[in-house]
Amino acid sequence: MPRRVTRQETEQVQACPVPEIDLSRVAEVLEEVDSRAGLITVLQRLQAIYGYLPEVVVDEVSRRSGVAASRIYGIITFYAQFTTEPSGRYKISVCQGTACHVAGAPLIIDAFEEAIGVTCGCTSEDGLFTLEGVNCVGACALAPVVRVGEDETHGRMTPDAARDLVADLRTREVEE
Repeated sequence: MPRRVTRQETEQVQACPVPEIDLSRVAEVLEEVDSRAGLITVLQRLQAIYGYLPEVVVDEVSRRSGVAASRIYGIITFYAQFTTEPSGRYKISVCQGTACHVAGAPLIIDAFEEAIGVTCGCTSEDGLFTLEGVNCVGACALAPVVRVGEDETHGRMTPDAARDLVADLRTREVEE
């Protein structure tokens, strides 16, 4: 029986862009907080600075503090407040449930990828946008549906409306 080829297998997979990390901030935080007694506080402050805890930051904390990276990762993975993945200021979730898929969700994702300049599942280099596909947002009557963060839901999305939404969010960012 022939194997079904998916879209991802036929396209070249593009890695998510990795932003430049200024490690001097790690030293500043470690000077302020005792890493052995306040490792959670150190990680909270670093995540507030970088928006997430990248591998190079964890390695630098380990190197400077003498705390094993495995112990640091144990804390990061135990507490839900920590993340090792970058997330943009505007998290755009495109529903890929059956109703949304049939109504054009793949075209919506393509339009967002083009407008933002990243592939689905990645965060833009400027840190403004994270684009993700989600299983279902529970608004099938409005398919295809896009959510921006937890507060905005956009129904009956079109590729043009997706590009306009990105432009509006960029404008909103400039105004704030």
